[in-house]
Amino acid sequence: MTRPEETAHLSTRNKPKPDLWKDSLGRTAIRAAQILLILVVAVVVVFALLQIRLLVIPVLVSLILAAAIGPFVNMLRRRGWRGGLATAVAFLGLLIVLGGVVSIIVLSVRSQWDELISQAAEGLDELENFLLTGPFPLDQEQLNQARQAVVDFAQSSQVRSGAVTGLSVVTEFLAGASLMVVILFFFLKDGAKIWDFFLRPFKGTREAKLRRVGKRTMEVLGGYVRGTAIVALVDTVAIGAVLLILQVPLAIPLAIIVFIGAFIPLVGATVAGILAALVALVANGPIVALIVVIAVIAVNQLEGDLLQPVVMGKSLQLHALVILMALTAGTILAGIIGAVLSVPIAAVTWAIVQVWTAEDPDLEPVNPDLPPANSQPV
Repeated sequence: MTRPEETAHLSTRNKPKPDLWKDSLGRTAIRAAQILLILVVAVVVVFALLQIRLLVIPVLVSLILAAAIGPFVNMLRRRGWRGGLATAVAFLGLLIVLGGVVSIIVLSVRSQWDELISQAAEGLDELENFLLTGPFPLDQEQLNQARQAVVDFAQSSQVRSGAVTGLSVVTEFLAGASLMVVILFFFLKDGAKIWDFFLRPFKGTREAKLRRVGKRTMEVLGGYVRGTAIVALVDTVAIGAVLLILQVPLAIPLAIIVFIGAFIPLVGATVAGILAALVALVANGPIVALIVVIAVIAVNQLEGDLLQPVVMGKSLQLHALVILMALTAGTILAGIIGAVLSVPIAAVTWAIVQVWTAEDPDLEPVNPDLPPANSQPV
């Protein structure tokens, strides 16, 4: 007969051990490990993409441009134009616009360069006189030391090595631009076929979601680029008119820089406006520079309070903090081009998440706009 203490010992020995991974701490540890694994994979992917950025950046820029001018190509096709002809017309039109912008900048700089140099010399003399006789005067020795420091830096090895680096950057830019032109042409001509090729391994609901992802990606990118271009055009016309009225040198190139800078949300147009104000300060004096600053502030207020909500609409459903974080991350990873591409990439990522989790406000339950499975692209 088994004694009571033996029975208690056997029951204790046969009692199952607690599973450490099923309590709250274990579940937290599993979730933390999953998050760390995702972060490691993301870091590896980003690092790998940065190693081939000469390919990745042209592909992204081409995709954004194709999304912006794709509706024009589709409109020509609906009117009976052949696909190759419609693509060629849109493609050549874009190249003509870009070439015209570059030509305007080069010709304006060449025609006004001598005038700018002379006005800059006069402006620097006025600035030096203001620093010597202003409310917080400096002595001549301090100014001489500052001037000598600038000269020493200009003649230093850092500047020479920077010039060599800049030459390699220019070469890389030209190679990337050439590659972008080729990729853009094929995106415009065969974009639907390319996407259909990537969807071949998928069937059923997953294929339908991926088709919707592609559609929403092009909608978001196209709306973002077209809306930003409209806002940038308004900024350019307003600030450019002020610069022309005030007879600031290089008014047209500065206005074009404002247009390009507007594609960097929150800070781009402001930085370009500050550059215009600095040129006005050097060439025309502090009063004209102050007027330019006031005009830039007024235009930015108009853009933020009226143009962005009306023109952009639903293309950029991101909080300002998310935009700022995306800008910072993009700038750290890829410089200026990263700042330009980071916000549309963030907007597309959020749109994809909404589609995939069925939280997209434009996603209908049945998706009648989706083409049938295994259908050929139109």
